[in-house]
Amino acid sequence: MHMEFTIANNHITVTASRLGAELRAVNSADGTSFLWQGNPDIWADRAPILFPYIARLTDGQYNFNGKQYALPMHGFAPTSEFEMKAKNETGMIFSLASNSHTLKHYPFDFLFEVMYEIRENILVQTYTIKNLNKDTMYFGIGAHPGFNVPMDDSACFEDYYLEFEKPCSPVRIGFSEDCFLNGNDIPYPLLAKKKLLLSHNLFDNDAIVLTDIPDCVTLGSKHGKHRICVYYPDLKYLGIWHMPHTTANYICIEPWSSLPSRKGIVEDLEKQKDLLSLPGGETYKTSVIFEFV
Repeated sequence: MHMEFTIANNHITVTASRLGAELRAVNSADGTSFLWQGNPDIWADRAPILFPYIARLTDGQYNFNGKQYALPMHGFAPTSEFEMKAKNETGMIFSLASNSHTLKHYPFDFLFEVMYEIRENILVQTYTIKNLNKDTMYFGIGAHPGFNVPMDDSACFEDYYLEFEKPCSPVRIGFSEDCFLNGNDIPYPLLAKKKLLLSHNLFDNDAIVLTDIPDCVTLGSKHGKHRICVYYPDLKYLGIWHMPHTTANYICIEPWSSLPSRKGIVEDLEKQKDLLSLPGGETYKTSVIFEFV
Protein backbone atom coordinates (compact mmCIF):
# COMPACT_ATOMS: atom_id res chain seq x y z
CA MET A 1 0.00 0.00 0.00
CA HIS A 2 1.47 3.31 -1.06
CA MET A 3 1.12 6.31 1.17
CA GLU A 4 -1.93 8.46 0.44
CA PHE A 5 -2.69 12.05 1.41
CA THR A 6 -5.99 13.91 1.66
CA ILE A 7 -7.01 17.54 1.31
CA ALA A 8 -10.53 18.77 2.01
CA ASN A 9 -12.82 21.76 2.37
CA ASN A 10 -16.57 22.11 2.89
CA HIS A 11 -17.27 21.11 -0.73
CA ILE A 12 -14.92 18.29 -1.76
CA THR A 13 -12.43 15.82 -0.33
CA VAL A 14 -9.51 14.77 -2.54
CA THR A 15 -7.05 11.92 -1.96
CA ALA A 16 -3.87 11.22 -3.94
CA SER A 17 -1.09 8.66 -3.69
CA ARG A 18 2.68 8.93 -3.74
CA LEU A 19 2.57 6.23 -6.42
CA GLY A 20 2.33 8.20 -9.65
CA ALA A 21 0.98 11.23 -7.74
CA GLU A 22 -2.31 9.66 -8.82
CA LEU A 23 -5.72 10.82 -7.68
CA ARG A 24 -7.35 8.08 -5.64
CA ALA A 25 -10.70 9.63 -4.68
CA VAL A 26 -12.77 12.77 -5.15
CA ASN A 27 -15.89 12.95 -2.98
CA SER A 28 -18.45 15.69 -2.53
CA ALA A 29 -19.96 16.86 0.73
CA ASP A 30 -23.17 14.94 -0.10
CA GLY A 31 -21.20 11.68 -0.36
CA THR A 32 -21.00 11.46 -4.16
CA SER A 33 -17.94 9.55 -5.37
CA PHE A 34 -16.81 11.16 -8.60
CA LEU A 35 -13.64 9.19 -9.33
CA TRP A 36 -13.63 5.62 -10.68
CA GLN A 37 -12.31 3.38 -7.92
CA GLY A 38 -10.48 0.89 -10.09
CA ASN A 39 -11.43 -2.69 -10.83
CA PRO A 40 -8.62 -5.11 -11.71
CA ASP A 41 -11.02 -7.12 -13.87
CA ILE A 42 -11.78 -4.06 -16.04
CA TRP A 43 -9.31 -1.19 -15.51
CA ALA A 44 -7.28 -1.15 -12.32
CA ASP A 45 -6.10 2.46 -12.57
CA ARG A 46 -7.99 5.54 -11.44
CA ALA A 47 -6.29 8.66 -12.79
CA PRO A 48 -2.73 8.06 -14.02
CA ILE A 49 -0.55 11.00 -14.99
CA LEU A 50 1.13 10.44 -18.35
CA PHE A 51 4.79 11.52 -18.56
CA PRO A 52 7.18 11.75 -20.36
CA TYR A 53 5.29 10.09 -23.23
CA ILE A 54 1.62 9.58 -23.97
CA ALA A 55 0.28 6.19 -25.08
CA ARG A 56 2.29 3.74 -27.16
CA LEU A 57 5.70 3.73 -28.80
CA THR A 58 6.28 1.37 -31.73
CA ASP A 59 8.02 -1.71 -30.27
CA GLY A 60 8.12 0.22 -26.97
CA GLN A 61 11.20 2.05 -28.31
CA TYR A 62 12.32 5.48 -29.47
CA ASN A 63 15.57 6.98 -30.74
CA PHE A 64 17.44 9.98 -29.38
CA ASN A 65 20.91 11.19 -30.32
CA GLY A 66 21.70 7.95 -32.11
CA LYS A 67 20.72 5.69 -29.21
CA GLN A 68 17.59 3.59 -28.72
CA TYR A 69 15.62 3.67 -25.47
CA ALA A 70 12.73 1.60 -24.14
CA LEU A 71 9.79 3.32 -22.47
CA PRO A 72 6.53 1.74 -21.25
CA MET A 73 3.14 2.92 -22.40
CA HIS A 74 2.34 6.34 -20.88
CA GLY A 75 5.91 6.67 -19.62
CA PHE A 76 7.29 5.94 -16.17
CA ALA A 77 5.37 8.51 -14.11
CA PRO A 78 2.41 6.18 -13.36
CA THR A 79 4.72 3.60 -11.75
CA SER A 80 7.13 6.02 -10.04
CA GLU A 81 7.12 6.83 -6.34
CA PHE A 82 6.85 10.60 -5.90
CA GLU A 83 8.03 12.54 -2.87
CA MET A 84 5.57 14.55 -0.82
CA LYS A 85 7.12 18.02 -1.08
CA ALA A 86 4.55 20.23 0.67
CA LYS A 87 1.04 19.96 2.08
CA ASN A 88 -1.59 21.97 3.89
CA GLU A 89 -5.35 21.52 4.35
CA THR A 90 -6.27 22.49 0.79
CA GLY A 91 -3.14 21.81 -1.25
CA MET A 92 -0.32 19.33 -1.78
CA ILE A 93 2.71 19.02 -4.06
CA PHE A 94 4.26 15.75 -5.21
CA SER A 95 7.72 15.71 -6.77
CA LEU A 96 9.67 13.32 -9.01
CA ALA A 97 13.31 13.98 -9.90
CA SER A 98 15.26 12.16 -12.59
CA ASN A 99 17.26 9.26 -11.17
CA SER A 100 19.23 6.20 -12.27
CA HIS A 101 16.01 4.38 -13.20
CA THR A 102 14.50 7.21 -15.27
CA LEU A 103 17.80 7.93 -17.02
CA LYS A 104 17.91 4.38 -18.40
CA HIS A 105 14.61 5.04 -20.17
CA TYR A 106 14.76 8.78 -20.76
CA PRO A 107 18.14 10.57 -21.02
CA PHE A 108 17.16 13.89 -19.47
CA ASP A 109 17.61 15.45 -16.05
CA PHE A 110 14.31 16.93 -14.89
CA LEU A 111 12.17 17.85 -11.92
CA PHE A 112 8.47 17.03 -12.29
CA GLU A 113 5.98 18.41 -9.77
CA VAL A 114 2.27 17.70 -9.52
CA MET A 115 0.30 20.14 -7.40
CA TYR A 116 -3.29 19.67 -6.24
CA GLU A 117 -5.25 22.67 -4.96
CA ILE A 118 -8.92 22.84 -4.02
CA ARG A 119 -11.04 25.99 -4.06
CA GLU A 120 -14.66 25.40 -3.11
CA ASN A 121 -15.83 22.71 -5.59
CA ILE A 122 -12.87 23.12 -7.97
CA LEU A 123 -9.75 20.95 -8.12
CA VAL A 124 -6.72 22.37 -9.91
CA GLN A 125 -4.06 19.86 -10.98
CA THR A 126 -0.87 21.69 -12.04
CA TYR A 127 2.09 20.05 -13.75
CA THR A 128 5.47 21.79 -13.53
CA ILE A 129 8.42 20.38 -15.49
CA LYS A 130 11.89 21.85 -15.06
CA ASN A 131 14.55 20.98 -17.62
CA LEU A 132 17.79 20.63 -15.68
CA ASN A 133 19.82 19.97 -18.84
CA LYS A 134 21.66 22.45 -21.03
CA ASP A 135 20.02 21.01 -24.12
CA THR A 136 16.37 20.85 -25.18
CA MET A 137 14.16 18.23 -23.55
CA TYR A 138 11.29 16.56 -25.46
CA PHE A 139 8.21 15.14 -23.74
CA GLY A 140 4.48 14.67 -23.58
CA ILE A 141 2.23 15.34 -20.61
CA GLY A 142 -1.36 14.27 -20.09
CA ALA A 143 -4.11 13.40 -17.64
CA HIS A 144 -6.11 10.15 -17.65
CA PRO A 145 -8.78 10.41 -14.91
CA GLY A 146 -11.69 7.98 -14.90
CA PHE A 147 -15.03 9.26 -13.64
CA ASN A 148 -17.96 7.21 -12.39
CA VAL A 149 -20.86 7.06 -14.86
CA PRO A 150 -23.50 7.24 -13.57
CA MET A 151 -22.75 9.65 -10.73
CA ASP A 152 -26.38 9.53 -9.56
CA ASP A 153 -28.55 6.53 -8.71
CA SER A 154 -31.36 8.04 -10.80
CA ALA A 155 -29.37 7.86 -14.06
CA CYS A 156 -27.78 5.18 -16.25
CA PHE A 157 -24.68 5.26 -18.46
CA GLU A 158 -26.65 6.06 -21.62
CA ASP A 159 -28.20 9.15 -19.98
CA TYR A 160 -24.80 10.85 -20.00
CA TYR A 161 -23.13 13.05 -22.58
CA LEU A 162 -20.03 15.14 -23.10
CA GLU A 163 -20.70 18.72 -24.12
CA PHE A 164 -18.14 21.26 -25.28
CA GLU A 165 -18.56 24.83 -24.10
CA LYS A 166 -18.73 26.21 -27.67
CA PRO A 167 -19.84 24.81 -31.03
CA CYS A 168 -16.94 23.14 -32.83
CA SER A 169 -15.96 20.87 -35.72
CA PRO A 170 -13.60 18.32 -34.15
CA VAL A 171 -11.18 16.13 -36.02
CA ARG A 172 -10.76 12.55 -34.84
CA ILE A 173 -7.14 11.41 -34.89
CA GLY A 174 -6.76 8.25 -36.96
CA PHE A 175 -5.58 5.20 -35.03
CA SER A 176 -4.70 1.70 -36.18
CA GLU A 177 -6.37 -1.29 -34.51
CA ASP A 178 -3.40 -1.51 -32.16
CA CYS A 179 -3.63 2.21 -31.26
CA PHE A 180 -0.87 3.82 -33.29
CA LEU A 181 -1.26 6.83 -35.58
CA ASN A 182 -2.25 5.82 -39.10
CA GLY A 183 -2.73 9.27 -40.65
CA ASN A 184 -6.44 8.75 -41.32
CA ASP A 185 -7.75 11.77 -39.43
CA ILE A 186 -11.43 12.43 -40.14
CA PRO A 187 -14.12 14.94 -39.12
CA TYR A 188 -16.04 13.87 -36.03
CA PRO A 189 -19.46 15.53 -36.08
CA LEU A 190 -21.19 16.28 -32.78
CA LEU A 191 -24.85 16.73 -31.97
CA ALA A 192 -25.59 20.42 -32.54
CA LYS A 193 -21.78 20.82 -32.95
CA LYS A 194 -21.37 20.51 -29.18
CA LYS A 195 -22.58 17.22 -27.73
CA LEU A 196 -21.46 13.58 -27.77
CA LEU A 197 -23.97 11.06 -26.37
CA LEU A 198 -22.34 8.25 -24.41
CA SER A 199 -22.88 4.56 -25.07
CA HIS A 200 -20.70 1.60 -24.18
CA ASN A 201 -20.12 0.57 -27.81
CA LEU A 202 -18.68 4.01 -28.58
CA PHE A 203 -15.33 2.58 -27.45
CA ASP A 204 -15.39 -0.74 -29.31
CA ASN A 205 -12.49 0.56 -31.43
CA ASP A 206 -10.68 1.90 -28.34
CA ALA A 207 -10.13 5.56 -27.52
CA ILE A 208 -11.64 8.49 -29.38
CA VAL A 209 -8.98 11.20 -29.61
CA LEU A 210 -10.12 14.63 -30.80
CA THR A 211 -8.45 17.88 -31.75
CA ASP A 212 -9.72 21.26 -33.00
CA ILE A 213 -11.92 21.51 -29.92
CA PRO A 214 -12.66 24.09 -27.21
CA ASP A 215 -10.64 23.88 -23.99
CA CYS A 216 -13.57 22.92 -21.77
CA VAL A 217 -15.89 19.91 -21.78
CA THR A 218 -18.67 18.90 -19.36
CA LEU A 219 -19.72 15.38 -18.39
CA GLY A 220 -23.41 15.58 -17.53
CA SER A 221 -26.71 13.75 -17.87
CA LYS A 222 -30.33 14.44 -18.64
CA HIS A 223 -31.48 12.94 -15.32
CA GLY A 224 -28.74 13.19 -12.71
CA LYS A 225 -27.97 16.37 -10.79
CA HIS A 226 -24.18 16.00 -10.74
CA ARG A 227 -21.75 16.98 -13.49
CA ILE A 228 -18.03 17.46 -13.98
CA CYS A 229 -16.49 20.26 -16.03
CA VAL A 230 -12.93 19.71 -17.26
CA TYR A 231 -10.78 22.66 -18.42
CA TYR A 232 -7.46 22.08 -20.22
CA PRO A 233 -6.34 25.46 -21.58
CA ASP A 234 -2.95 24.42 -23.01
CA LEU A 235 -3.55 20.83 -24.12
CA LYS A 236 -4.72 20.43 -27.72
CA TYR A 237 -5.88 16.80 -27.75
CA LEU A 238 -8.68 15.14 -25.80
CA GLY A 239 -8.94 11.38 -25.36
CA ILE A 240 -12.28 9.81 -24.42
CA TRP A 241 -12.19 6.17 -23.39
CA HIS A 242 -13.34 3.24 -21.40
CA MET A 243 -12.20 -0.36 -21.72
CA PRO A 244 -13.46 -1.62 -25.11
CA HIS A 245 -16.14 -4.31 -25.28
CA THR A 246 -17.25 -3.79 -21.67
CA THR A 247 -20.20 -2.17 -19.95
CA ALA A 248 -17.89 -0.57 -17.38
CA ASN A 249 -19.49 2.29 -15.46
CA TYR A 250 -16.82 4.93 -15.98
CA ILE A 251 -15.40 7.19 -18.65
CA CYS A 252 -11.94 8.69 -18.93
CA ILE A 253 -11.60 12.31 -20.01
CA GLU A 254 -7.97 12.72 -21.05
CA PRO A 255 -6.39 16.05 -22.02
CA TRP A 256 -3.10 15.38 -23.81
CA SER A 257 -0.27 17.56 -25.08
CA SER A 258 0.79 15.09 -27.76
CA LEU A 259 0.12 11.82 -29.53
CA PRO A 260 1.57 8.28 -29.68
CA SER A 261 3.94 6.93 -32.33
CA ARG A 262 3.09 6.47 -35.93
CA LYS A 263 2.27 2.91 -36.93
CA GLY A 264 5.41 0.89 -37.67
CA ILE A 265 7.82 3.78 -37.03
CA VAL A 266 10.27 3.94 -34.15
CA GLU A 267 10.17 7.69 -33.59
CA ASP A 268 13.13 10.02 -33.25
CA LEU A 269 12.16 11.92 -30.12
CA GLU A 270 13.51 15.27 -31.31
CA LYS A 271 11.66 14.97 -34.63
CA GLN A 272 8.20 13.90 -33.43
CA LYS A 273 6.30 17.03 -34.40
CA ASP A 274 3.66 17.18 -31.64
CA LEU A 275 5.97 16.61 -28.64
CA LEU A 276 6.66 19.55 -26.36
CA SER A 277 10.20 20.91 -26.49
CA LEU A 278 11.64 22.69 -23.48
CA PRO A 279 14.95 24.56 -23.80
CA GLY A 280 17.73 23.89 -21.32
CA GLY A 281 17.15 25.45 -17.90
CA GLU A 282 13.53 26.39 -18.72
CA THR A 283 10.28 25.47 -16.93
CA TYR A 284 6.96 24.32 -18.43
CA LYS A 285 3.74 24.62 -16.47
CA THR A 286 0.14 23.74 -17.28
CA SER A 287 -3.03 22.98 -15.35
CA VAL A 288 -6.07 20.76 -15.77
CA ILE A 289 -9.01 22.12 -13.79
CA PHE A 290 -11.98 20.06 -12.62
CA GLU A 291 -15.23 21.55 -11.38
CA PHE A 292 -17.47 19.09 -9.51
CA VAL A 293 -21.14 20.08 -9.36
